[in-house]
Amino acid sequence: MESTRDNCVYAIFVHNHPSGDPQPSEDDIKLTKRLVEAGSIVGIEVLDHVIVADRAFASLKALNLI
Repeated sequence: MESTRDNCVYAIFVHNHPSGDPQPSEDDIKLTKRLVEAGSIVGIEVLDHVIVADRAFASLKALNLI
């Protein structure tokens, strides 16, 4: 029997901004687009890319960047 842990269907990426500003940079947006493209090639849907900073966060999905 095949284990479901061996099959990734979705991915959520998370990284931090030590500066304290969670707003995505142009590089963050470009990286996210590349991750979505790569995921598409191998059949993994990227659900979100979240940036955390101090007491705030930004979701690229919520910002309509995915």
